[in-house]
Amino acid sequence: MVLVVVFGVALLIAVLLSGLAARTVLSTSLLFLVGGALVSDGFLGLIHITPDSEIVSVTADLALFAVLFTDGMHVSFAKLRENWRNPARALGLGMPLAFVGMALVTHFVMGLDWTTSFLVGAVLAPTDPVFASAIVGRKEVPSKLRQLLNVESGINDGLALPVVLILIAAAGPTSGQAEASLGKIALELVLGLVFGVVLPFVVIELVRFRLLGAEPKLQPLLPLAIGVILYATCHLTHANPYLAAFSAGAVLTARSLEAKEAFEPLGEALAELAKFAALLIFGALLTPHLFGDLSFGGYIAVILAIVLIRPASLLLSLIGTRFTKQEKLVAAWFGPKGFASVVYGLLVLQAGIPQGQEAFTLIAVCIAFSIIAHSSTDVPIARLFHVDDLAGIPDGREGTDAQSKESPADARA
Repeated sequence: MVLVVVFGVALLIAVLLSGLAARTVLSTSLLFLVGGALVSDGFLGLIHITPDSEIVSVTADLALFAVLFTDGMHVSFAKLRENWRNPARALGLGMPLAFVGMALVTHFVMGLDWTTSFLVGAVLAPTDPVFASAIVGRKEVPSKLRQLLNVESGINDGLALPVVLILIAAAGPTSGQAEASLGKIALELVLGLVFGVVLPFVVIELVRFRLLGAEPKLQPLLPLAIGVILYATCHLTHANPYLAAFSAGAVLTARSLEAKEAFEPLGEALAELAKFAALLIFGALLTPHLFGDLSFGGYIAVILAIVLIRPASLLLSLIGTRFTKQEKLVAAWFGPKGFASVVYGLLVLQAGIPQGQEAFTLIAVCIAFSIIAHSSTDVPIARLFHVDDLAGIPDGREGTDAQSKESPADARA
């Protein structure tokens, strides 16, 4: 119960400071990360969590599923058909470049073998817009930029997973989790996509029967039921839950805007809770011992991953597009490492590969630095697009009617 109390206190503090966080470089995501570190064995010792604790993998898995489900609900197929080229460039060129670039840096700077280096590159290739919500969550920011970051981050998790599993197997694991063949991995991806498309489609069609349908106060629970069934089904059948979550959210929006709008407030709140819980637990793993285990070369690799590899790879992929220079730079900077990298990093650690501990240490530190860097810069960069109201919270100006015109929006993560 100590962990529950710690989470409750952290949640209360985050809510109380969310107004300030929405207008400054302070981040609620960072608060939970730091809070988890403070109560861990490395500092206060209130909670005792290790990377192989079941709560770590389960919480990260749930958080990633919830975030991808709600992210998928923001996808517009009509707009995507019109503007598919930019996300395709980011996924087809930018992501492989980041993957290879990180592998090269890991091998030559840290000295890990080639297989493990490419494994680290695959784990850190996916991006996560959760830590840049002031960018992807604001209508004032150009829609093509928001769509690029949202679609890229929603799909690249599923694209990276088979590569991660194959490389874990190639690295000589002892865990049965990584012994999947290429055919089995492909089957898991296909099943995830099928479940993610078919389940919400069938449910929405059922709702349209004359004798069926939810009363207004229960309508938000319909997508929630779809998500719960989908999550359990994927784990029972070993289908890819992340691809299923994102595709289900997108299909739900395409088939029923009413269901999407009814669920959105509840869904966003649940995703936030899952995200905060995962951040708190992940923060508990960030002990001084972990940071001390990373070599000087490892820190060089982390810095290069954040400030060079991701920005350079995406800028190269966007050459010839109609993005302005400012939009390209923003898109290139916001390549934060998030829950997918946490989950995949835990797979690496639990697989028992020869250099798994070194790889996980590098991955964990890189994720921590990325959260700090990206979640602390989204508001200042959003200001470049003249976004004055980031959270529907008064900014202290007097003598104007600005406060009365502010529209409510979610506080930034």
